[in-house]
Amino acid sequence: MPECPELHLAGRYINEACGGVVFSGGVERSAVGRGPEVPFSSEAYGISAVSRGKELRLRLAPLAPGGEPQDLVFRFGMSGSFRLCPADQIPRHAHLRFLTGESPPRALCFIDVRRFGSWRLGDTWQPDRGPCVMTEYQAFRENVLKNLDDKAFDKPICEALLNQKFFNGIGNYLRAEILYRLKIPPFEKARTVLEALKDQDQARKKNPSLTLSKKLKLMRENPDLLELCHTVPMEVVAAEKKLLDPDHSDNYAAFKNWLQCYLVPGMSSLRDHNGRTVWFQGEPGPLAPKGQAPRKKCARLKADPEALTPKCRHISAAKLQL
Repeated sequence: MPECPELHLAGRYINEACGGVVFSGGVERSAVGRGPEVPFSSEAYGISAVSRGKELRLRLAPLAPGGEPQDLVFRFGMSGSFRLCPADQIPRHAHLRFLTGESPPRALCFIDVRRFGSWRLGDTWQPDRGPCVMTEYQAFRENVLKNLDDKAFDKPICEALLNQKFFNGIGNYLRAEILYRLKIPPFEKARTVLEALKDQDQARKKNPSLTLSKKLKLMRENPDLLELCHTVPMEVVAAEKKLLDPDHSDNYAAFKNWLQCYLVPGMSSLRDHNGRTVWFQGEPGPLAPKGQAPRKKCARLKADPEALTPKCRHISAAKLQL
């Protein structure tokens, strides 16, 4: 499933590929798309995008003065992506299509092979999602630490990390990579892990010698879990074409080489209480599901049902998985 880096890179792809491109006409929807018809048509309009966590907002803006823009908010599900391609080469599973006014025309397509992705009309982000771990880091950190009494933090840290109310943008591969780097057992109680960070923040606030530059140095040299929720996704964004880019044949190999834990041979795995596979090294922790023994095997990325499929690579026409 695409996670926050992929949504961010999808937005970047749209803005770069569609910048200066004039689109024309209405919006075409497939019969099986998981979203409403888009009541928008214009002789000439532009398209731009912005992401927040696991959502991406598309704006269709008429070029003529006085035209009313139309916003759509997308969730990518397991395999959503965008691609700009010739209109006579529209791929299968292109559930929403925006046609250019040029000749021959091209189409910006929302492609979703597994059809878990969706869109809705309007510019409002989903209200029960917290601040984005990438673009709203300070608000994200404060939202977690001030709500540690929430029952969400009674759960194992691996499950809390997928709670989009607090960790908007984190998904299965990111949680594995973050916990692995800190050697935190995935089934340690979330509150136990995070309460220490609350004390740490309070101590830092009381220390006048900690300038901003010193705080940033500490974050780089000794990051905590919430800091890694920001910096690990940023690694994916910074790597850009070095990871998943469908125009480069070695992109998938680059992504596999970047992974340190998720689906990596020699790592252990268990199903969490929600049925999602979590990958880790060492002991699972005290809240591990009863009756399961960790599995350890040589894993191939394509063999795992939650792994990226080749179709998901179009994200870089966004870049990656979640």
